[in-house]
Order: sequence, then C-alpha cells, then structure tokens
Amino acid sequence: MSSTRPNIGSLMIFGLAFALGSYFTFAAVQGDYGLFRRIQINAEAEALRAERDRLQIELAELQNRTLRLSDGYLDLDLLDEQVRDVLGYIRADEIVIR
Repeated sequence: MSSTRPNIGSLMIFGLAFALGSYFTFAAVQGDYGLFRRIQINAEAEALRAERDRLQIELAELQNRTLRLSDGYLDLDLLDEQVRDVLGYIRADEIVIR
C-alpha cells in the first residue's frame, strides 16, 4: 500500500523552515535594522544636512555683521541701522510715520 501523504516529520521541517524564513524576512523589512528603518534614517540624515547648511549660512551672516560692527572695522551704515532699530533714534530732519 503506497501512501501519497507526506509524513509528519517532513511537514514539521517544512513548517519550521517556513516560520524561520518568514521571521527573517519580516526582520529584514520591518526590524530595527531593516529596510524601512534604513529609509527613515536616510530621510532624517538628509533633513539634518539641510538644517546644518541653513545654520551655516545663518552663522556666516552673523559673523559678517559682527565683523562689520567690531572695533577693527566699523560699517557706519550698519551702525546707523542698528541705532535706529534698537534704540529708536531718528535724525532731527526726519519724520516718523507709524
């Protein structure tokens, strides 16, 4: 009598192999070091690079303004602008409209 049914041992081995393959596939895609996490990390890194570049530009502008108001180099136009803005000074021949 020949049986066409696979024996229990073969089914268990196949089930275990399928379970392990499914687990490792899930971990490779969804896990802490998986594909989706890698994409998320790359997006965060790009956003941080853009913020770094923006901050470098802002820092360069502030350094330029600081240099222009320093003792060694004085930009009178910038000084006049700052005095008007911060202290609210105006010249006698000017009219202020608010």
